[in-house]
Amino acid sequence: MGGSCCHLSALFLFLFTVSELLSKGDSRTYWRDAESLKELKRAIDFGSVTPGSCLSSWDFSVDPCDNIFSERFTCGFRCDRVVAGRSRVTEISLDRAGYTGSLSSSAWNLPYLEILDVADNSLSGSIPNSLSNLTRLRRLALSRNSFSGEIPTSIGSLSSLEELYLDNNRLQGPIPPSFNGLVSLKRLELQGNNLSGEFPSLGSLENLYFLDASDNKISGRVPTNIPGSLVELSMRNNYLEGPFPANIRDLGFLQVIDFTNNRISGAVPSTLFDHPSLQQLTLSHNKFSSLQVPWNLGIRSELIAVDLSYNELEGLLPAFMAMMPKLSALSLEHNKFTGMIPSQYALRAVVPIAGASQLVRLLLGGNYLFGPIPGPLMALKPGSATVNLVDNCLFSCPPTFFFCQGGEQKSLIVCKSFGPMIP
Repeated sequence: MGGSCCHLSALFLFLFTVSELLSKGDSRTYWRDAESLKELKRAIDFGSVTPGSCLSSWDFSVDPCDNIFSERFTCGFRCDRVVAGRSRVTEISLDRAGYTGSLSSSAWNLPYLEILDVADNSLSGSIPNSLSNLTRLRRLALSRNSFSGEIPTSIGSLSSLEELYLDNNRLQGPIPPSFNGLVSLKRLELQGNNLSGEFPSLGSLENLYFLDASDNKISGRVPTNIPGSLVELSMRNNYLEGPFPANIRDLGFLQVIDFTNNRISGAVPSTLFDHPSLQQLTLSHNKFSSLQVPWNLGIRSELIAVDLSYNELEGLLPAFMAMMPKLSALSLEHNKFTGMIPSQYALRAVVPIAGASQLVRLLLGGNYLFGPIPGPLMALKPGSATVNLVDNCLFSCPPTFFFCQGGEQKSLIVCKSFGPMIP
């Protein structure tokens, strides 16, 4: 009697399983992918799903992949036939419709998903560890939402990931050292969060060309173990301190550096001024006290724009900068430079030297420069260049000259107290 009961139970289970498979076999979309789409829609607050949005059209009474771009599933995902004629979900890209809710309730069992983009919404909660199930993911975009908590270490296991956008959320805590395992990563955006601690080593990311970790609370030294493939590096508005690493020259493809508003001190390395590819250097609002002169005086520099304003740079204005052939924008405002304005600066602002760009932006205000205004600058007409000489110790800088407008020169007492040799 007991054996017969067991046989009946087994038969019932078999018939139930076959029935389930047959019912799921009628669907072009692999059933687990359809369930994952349902989980995602359930995770979004119903009240935030507005008429006309992608999610408002998702109607699971019909097959998703069979009806994509129809009235039932107007947008929000893509399917591709991957295995045995079955359609698998390979992309989820929600529209910017102000969705609220959380992603943490989903298991993310979408093994063929390559793109997950929910940027520019109002999603909140933590970033789920289950995103590590998306082993084929190439692009993860969670930008401009309200995600909070720490970045899951498990994201570092996504070895196929090429683009990671976590910027402009409310994330906190350290940047996971496991990010060094994102060996396919090309673009990393972490700006606009509350990330803290020291920046981890990313030396293994040999394909990374863009890194932005600005507007956080990252502390410690300026990172040195970063990939040589970088083209653009931005870490402005953090708490980085100590000297700027001279080995930046090893980043042979670097074109843009921006470390504005940190606490970096010491000398600005000469390697920045004769770098083989660097075009834009922004180190304003730090604590640099000196400049190192490049051995070739910058004649091979590729720099187009240099901003070293709001530091503690001392001494004479660096004459070698007037020899950088491609330099067209130079800001040395609000430092402690003294001496006379080199005639090379004035000439570059008025009449470009053969083979060199014109200095169309020359900002020297807020220093302790003295002497007369260089003669070539007298010929400058408003609109021909942006020049500022206010708040110095110049002998005379009447407001009839546009570059003397917007402020006065320092008083003689202030100038003498800074440098007794100032006439």
